[in-house]
Amino acid sequence: MAGIIVKEVKARGVVVPMRRPLVTGGGSVTEAPLALIDLHASDGSIGRAYLFGYGVFALRALVAAVEDLGETLVGLPLAPRDLQRGMRARLRLASPLGSMGQALSGLDMAAWDGFAKTLGLPLHAALGAAGAPIRAYNSNGLGLIGAAAVPAEARALDAGFGALKLRLGYATLEEDLAAITACREAVGPESFVMTDYNQSLSPAEAARRARAIGDQVFWIEEPVRADDVAGHAQARDAAATHIMTGENAWGPHDIARLIDGGAADLLMPDAGKIWGVTGWLEAAALCGAAGIPVSSHLYPEVSVHLLAATPTADWLEYVDWAEPILAEPLVIASGMARPPARPGIGIEWDEAAVARYLR
Repeated sequence: MAGIIVKEVKARGVVVPMRRPLVTGGGSVTEAPLALIDLHASDGSIGRAYLFGYGVFALRALVAAVEDLGETLVGLPLAPRDLQRGMRARLRLASPLGSMGQALSGLDMAAWDGFAKTLGLPLHAALGAAGAPIRAYNSNGLGLIGAAAVPAEARALDAGFGALKLRLGYATLEEDLAAITACREAVGPESFVMTDYNQSLSPAEAARRARAIGDQVFWIEEPVRADDVAGHAQARDAAATHIMTGENAWGPHDIARLIDGGAADLLMPDAGKIWGVTGWLEAAALCGAAGIPVSSHLYPEVSVHLLAATPTADWLEYVDWAEPILAEPLVIASGMARPPARPGIGIEWDEAAVARYLR
């Protein structure tokens, strides 16, 4: 908006207990370290966003990265695309990856939130989208808990969704197959079962397990190291179902690399790594041109708006990790997520909860 500038950027770290701790092939996640961002503008509006820090050990560096990169925005017009362009240029030598790449993403999301608020529009409307509902799957649990424990948790997660994610990457293929069978028997043939290896296999082993799994699941996610394009393509050649990847793409050029290498049938950018709203829109355009369906990774509150503005929108990954510190969490009804009509992303902090979890 003309005349509105960035006045101040503040960041805080919180560590929120997870309702269902998660054991994956890539490690355990028992609590959610979040960097909360407040971007203050000269008209009094505040753009808000958060970033998932992956580990408590990394949270302090992430908060510092947001504050330091955010300081470079002070005094500049609240024009998200211009702010992103400037941050990318500033990080060309320092590298827009790691904590700084996440900071770029979070600041971009906060800038878009503030920009949409100045227009009095929800983010999806500010992006030119009507805000159609997006189908969602429940990703809150079903870690490596053993086949015997899978049925009860699968039924709980499937209720109200009809779609869920099951983590794989047990020591043996037989254990993976047992977990899939237990899940499928628990939720029935009509529910969608997505699976995730969290980068835990070699390309050869990924191909072997993909062949054995067949079409029992809707997708197999990140079977090999995230940056191994050829390894993903090898697993894809062996699979009878979809291969999914993209959550560890740093910026739209990484999405282009995955597309060019034939790494996957489906792609899922992460709003906290793809360089925020601006980067997502660029990545979604690439996927649209290639005819590749796009789903989200984490960040359901902003992702529901982004998917509404995505030509090949597919699934929203629903996690409740930030809900304890949000004043109004995202609502899922009958397995569908609808972007809220509130101005911006729709994020406001529950300050009493933030105070409890502050680090």
